[in-house]
Amino acid sequence: MIELSRIRNFSIVAHIDHGKSTLADRLIQLTGTVAERDMKEQMLDAMDIERERGITIKANTVRIEYPARDGQTYILNLIDTPGHVDFAYEVSRSMRAVEGSLLVVDASQGVEAQTLANVYQAIDADHEIVPVLNKIDLPAADPDRVKAQIEDVIGLDASDAIPISAKSGLGIPDVLEAIVTRLPPPKGDRDAPLKAMLVDSWYDPYLGVVVLIRVMDGVIRKGDRIKMMQTGAIHGIDKLAVLKPQMIDSPELGPGEIGIFTGSIKQVRDTRVGDTITHEKKPCAAPLPGFKPSVPVVFCGLFPVDANDFEDLRDAIEKLALNDASFTHEMETSAALGFGFRCGFLGLLHLEVIRDRLEREYDLDLITTAPSVVYHVHMRDGTMRELHNPADLPDLTHVAHIEEPRIKATILVPDEYLGDVLKLCQDRRGEQLELTYAGSRAMVVYDLPLNEVVFDFYDRLKSVTKGYASFDYQMTGYREDTLVKMQILVNDEPVDALSMMVHRDRAEMRGRAMCEKLKDLIPRHMFKIPVQAAIGGRVIARETIAALRKDVTAKCYGGDVTRKKKLLEKQKAGKKKMRQFGKVEIPQQAFISALKMDS
Repeated sequence: MIELSRIRNFSIVAHIDHGKSTLADRLIQLTGTVAERDMKEQMLDAMDIERERGITIKANTVRIEYPARDGQTYILNLIDTPGHVDFAYEVSRSMRAVEGSLLVVDASQGVEAQTLANVYQAIDADHEIVPVLNKIDLPAADPDRVKAQIEDVIGLDASDAIPISAKSGLGIPDVLEAIVTRLPPPKGDRDAPLKAMLVDSWYDPYLGVVVLIRVMDGVIRKGDRIKMMQTGAIHGIDKLAVLKPQMIDSPELGPGEIGIFTGSIKQVRDTRVGDTITHEKKPCAAPLPGFKPSVPVVFCGLFPVDANDFEDLRDAIEKLALNDASFTHEMETSAALGFGFRCGFLGLLHLEVIRDRLEREYDLDLITTAPSVVYHVHMRDGTMRELHNPADLPDLTHVAHIEEPRIKATILVPDEYLGDVLKLCQDRRGEQLELTYAGSRAMVVYDLPLNEVVFDFYDRLKSVTKGYASFDYQMTGYREDTLVKMQILVNDEPVDALSMMVHRDRAEMRGRAMCEKLKDLIPRHMFKIPVQAAIGGRVIARETIAALRKDVTAKCYGGDVTRKKKLLEKQKAGKKKMRQFGKVEIPQQAFISALKMDS
């Protein structure tokens, strides 16, 4: 039994690449939680893709025992959270399970957009926050400027921020002392009925579903029968353990502790994040407030290159969905691509990560259609439909108006690039909400249509600011606009996978760019191929792919000119017939390249 006063639960929050995972590595190493021979970089990032990209995708937990300077041994439960905007959902639910946060800020780069977003989540969750300045051993580090920035931009007192270098281990003992002395212990009543929060769940091929919980009140023991309050499901507990990072069995978990249990649960869908867990016989009075479910914002189609791989794709997607509750999927068919799935993601990085995992872990070749957002189509009969795929837009005679999702984007950018950023946002139909300064950096807040951000906004922002801008957004709601469906016709046949919703004012520009791109990507055939962009029955852009020519007159040497003409006429007739019946092969690479739109 552990006293509450000797437990500290905290998360590490920061912008991408400010050193969260490295700091977690040092804390684990210094306290001897993992033997030296087992230590490796990014200890808590379990997936290959996390290690390769150098980013955290799933929040991970570890329990550390720390003998403090006051002679007591403390139990520290650390949750390492992702920094990317697409995984903000992981951050928000991790925050609810702990009482404090270490705010890591890069001493050379200062406060970035995602730093702000994550700090506000910590403040919303009522956290005690300890600022930590990382990378102070870099030549460009300027701790005083960054302290001033933390105070100006976030409004936190940074006078006793801890200077550290997570890479070299400088200042790490001070961080451990600060966790013990400055963060509050958890509250909880050991004798009350069990009340535990479900923080995360994942699928293990040997154990079934593994559930990560934070106990608020009461005690959970091996062999107990527990009830999930949202779903009403009842399970027996087969195994209780704490993560160090490997599982170490534990006979019981009391208030304030974070651990895992398994109970022959078959599907991760049965364990809803944010659910309250209590005893079957002696339940607690009211459930915990829980979380809002995550809402996918970007949709795209995933199709196998080889139609025979469809069953493999289905199995792979179902296995991935076991581990990622924020990823949604449903079956769809396309004339050009055959059977596949329409999938929903929290953002473009989330989409890339899922696609990479499918291709890597399950050895699949995939075609990804153009990412699109969810539109609200208001019909003339007063009903409203959600449109996930532009190809499914109903007949426009029945449509009253279409609404598109809008976001509030916060961009932090050095002064010299401000003009380029404002121009980029204006070009994307943005409306400026505010512009403030923090030192030599501008903070711009824009209202933007999500559909314009989904394509390549982030890449463009990085290129116009040479990588110095940071960007964060949140959904604000829907608004009516003049949107049309643009179709791409190849040899007069519509290609489903390339149809998209565009703003009427920008349709011609988009259409022309798409046709020019396809002209270079589709290989030449024996007949000429028209590539057109059309809105309804009106063609707005066209390019023609020239035919390959075979020299049919090569075998004519001398003789009358009519012999030559006869052969050319015969070829012309053949080409006409070919164009009528010929199939245009659009290679896989052409789809992928065409969907990576540049402005």
